[in-house]
Amino acid sequence: MLLAQSNRGDDVIASEHAFIVYKLIATSFGAHTIETPGADYQQDLDAMLDAITPKTRLVFIPNPNNPTGTLVSQRKIDSFMSRVPEKIIVIFDEAYFEFLDNPPMTLQFVRDGRNVIVLRTFSKIHGLAGLRVGYGIARHDLIEVLQKTRQPFNVSSMAHAAALAALNDDAHQRETKRVVDEGRAYLQEKFEEMKIQFVPGVANFLMINVGDGPAVFEKLLRRKVIVRPLKGYKLPEWIRISVGTMEQNRKCIAALKEVLADPAQP
Repeated sequence: MLLAQSNRGDDVIASEHAFIVYKLIATSFGAHTIETPGADYQQDLDAMLDAITPKTRLVFIPNPNNPTGTLVSQRKIDSFMSRVPEKIIVIFDEAYFEFLDNPPMTLQFVRDGRNVIVLRTFSKIHGLAGLRVGYGIARHDLIEVLQKTRQPFNVSSMAHAAALAALNDDAHQRETKRVVDEGRAYLQEKFEEMKIQFVPGVANFLMINVGDGPAVFEKLLRRKVIVRPLKGYKLPEWIRISVGTMEQNRKCIAALKEVLADPAQP
């Protein structure tokens, strides 16, 4: 729906390793995606500013980013927002917002009347991915445009009820965050022991370099461990591992050790 804000031939800006769906949907609407480079798998907001053209309509900033798990600081966001042209719509995709200890505050830009849309979801910490329900916060006139372009009946009554219940279940959210924090620390410790390169993350997953992502994905799948290969993100050597329960995390590490110990083993 957000891409309905763009016309054919307009530019959309996102980091080169940002959530791939932005580019896919932009292409389907006939918009051109400018992918900006970022050192150490971070999003470079200065590079995004430099990439702006007269045709730029949207800038996507997923924070934390999927699949790298990295976070853009409040200071960098404030600096970016002080310089980005007013006409450009900035989308902060905050799907993993609730996993953060000190999340950047982006709603202030909506309150200030800026061209900003903040996206959140119930698919992550609330565990309602199968119901496909989320929400966006923006100025009234931007929301009116999204209302005109959304699909009819796009949220079921069951999803509505579950989302409302999730908002009131603080205990579940706290426990989920505790499990993820503990599991992420465990996985990072094991990756260090195994001398596996990884990107320190702040969400409920970690990105690690295994040399041949697609091959390791297939071998882990045979051991009933599902990870995400990242070849489509121009990261063929990397995979993304979601944090699970401690039992699942230990199973993942054991399978990974077995796979990496003997690359010739199927």
